[in-house]
Amino acid sequence: MTNDDFDQLVSKLEGLARRNPLGYKLRVLLLAMLGNAYLGLVFILVAATFLVLLISIKMLGALALKLIVVVWLFLWMILKSLWVKVLPPTGAAIRAHEAPELFAMIRELSAKLGAPHFHHVLVTEDLNAGVVQIPRLGMFGWHKNYLLLGLPLMKSLTVDQFKAVLAHEFGHLAKGHGRLSNWIYLQRLRWSRLMGQLESNKSKGSFLFTPFLNWYAPYFNAYSFPLARANEYEADATSARLTSPRTAAEALTNVDVVSSYISEYYWPQIYKQADDLPKPNFGPFAGMGDRFALELDQNRTKTWLERALTNQTTSADTHPALSDRLQAIGETPHLNPPEPGQAADQLLGKALAAITENFDRNWLKTIEPAWQERHEQVQESRRRLVELEQQCIDNHKLAPEYAYERAKLTETVGNDADSALDQFRALLNDAPDSALFNFSVGIRLLARDDESGFELIEQAMRLDEEASVNACEVLRDYCWRHGRQEEALLWHNRFLENTQKSQFAEIERNELLPNDLLDPHGLTEDQLVQLQTELKSVVGLRKAYLVKKRVRHFPNRPFYVLAYTVTARFRLHSKRKAVKILQRIKQAVEFPGETLIINAEGGNARFERKFAGVEGARIV
Repeated sequence: MTNDDFDQLVSKLEGLARRNPLGYKLRVLLLAMLGNAYLGLVFILVAATFLVLLISIKMLGALALKLIVVVWLFLWMILKSLWVKVLPPTGAAIRAHEAPELFAMIRELSAKLGAPHFHHVLVTEDLNAGVVQIPRLGMFGWHKNYLLLGLPLMKSLTVDQFKAVLAHEFGHLAKGHGRLSNWIYLQRLRWSRLMGQLESNKSKGSFLFTPFLNWYAPYFNAYSFPLARANEYEADATSARLTSPRTAAEALTNVDVVSSYISEYYWPQIYKQADDLPKPNFGPFAGMGDRFALELDQNRTKTWLERALTNQTTSADTHPALSDRLQAIGETPHLNPPEPGQAADQLLGKALAAITENFDRNWLKTIEPAWQERHEQVQESRRRLVELEQQCIDNHKLAPEYAYERAKLTETVGNDADSALDQFRALLNDAPDSALFNFSVGIRLLARDDESGFELIEQAMRLDEEASVNACEVLRDYCWRHGRQEEALLWHNRFLENTQKSQFAEIERNELLPNDLLDPHGLTEDQLVQLQTELKSVVGLRKAYLVKKRVRHFPNRPFYVLAYTVTARFRLHSKRKAVKILQRIKQAVEFPGETLIINAEGGNARFERKFAGVEGARIV
């Protein structure tokens, strides 16, 4: 099932679910039962065959014994294929006597919702909370339940907001209202796990299930998608009911904004300290909560919140977008981070200090090699900046590529943004038709809220279509920051369109299909001679063809295909030799542009005939 097929089916089923919710749920239930029935039927047939052979030992004698061994091995392979072993989640285990308030909250929510008992409560390093069920008996269930609580999440929410998040997670397992949705939710997880397990095990017995599951699993995911989406809305409604709509809205808003803050500001600022410190002398988890309150300034949070609210609900994720979730509980966004000392991490009681210290210690141990590597790179970059400054003094002017390098180093390791901007402007004055220099100046002006950078970013897009993804993102964020919502939405849509186009372009340039159109390479005489000389130096290369593939996306950027052969006539093709020659080509040859290299032998032999039909394609 393709992505388009999935989207169309989901859209159709969402309409059915609105018009006839009971009829839709019945269809999903029957489809779920079909999958379980198939697995059960296969197992029963093979087991029945085994029992029949056991009964037939006296009649068939030695033949029955041989068949019993064969069927038993086959039955064992089937059981092994279906025994979906899921590794338990990891985290710092916490017990009731260590955090009595937290466990009192868990017991209260579990009792109100009829949620199952949690065998383990684990604190993790993620900005997330979740419920994980690990089946003790593979596909047959008997689950062990884990409750995962992210320490960063607890530090970013008040106690009431954290309770709203827990209520949402418990709502996925609640009895009563939404029971079918919750069961289907677990079925979706089970099929995904089973597919992954069969693919990784490569068991011989899996052939009985893989063809069926290759059809069934994506179809079931699409068919149950509206129900899974409804399950998320029901869990949000549960959260609002057990706390309040305002509290649930605050929790949703906080999580979205803090997620952007942590990934785009907090951790980058932590790692930037490697520029000056050879070793980290602090723990990031210990100071995380206090920094939330101090560093969530109005400008940044406004941009992050507006971006979150612009995101649209799609079939890429069963979780709805923030704006739709808030609308469903009748609320507007409310950003209300906890004051210092008022965060939900206090629920961890006396275990908080030990867990935080353990997370910081593990982080230090893990990050130290990368930290030292970055520190050494920065020191080398600072030495390089001194060299370029001296060359600039000696020669009065640097070549454009060195001047660009100097400007970037002045800004990053030199920490002088004003001088760097002057240097980028000088580069743009000398080369006004450079997309790179237009973008470099434009993005820095917009970061200073200088509107003149807008035109430079648009000019960069006109000069280089491939700059559109980054350019649209920059212009969107600038409009968000200045309250220009409609304009921001337009740039956001263009950003999504160009992102998709870039993805298609990447796919297009990573493959060669029999129906692709090919043109002569169009190299100059000097380029061709240089390329031929380098290819002839590759020992073992017999023939080489070069063509230009016609591409739909970014056609102004030429894309070449080099096909080579290594096998002498009337000899057997050697894949090992072809791979060895490929490595030699990559090491010895500098191509005139983006180039795909293929061996035109074996399964690709048809391409040699196609290449030979292009004028001037044979170059070696």
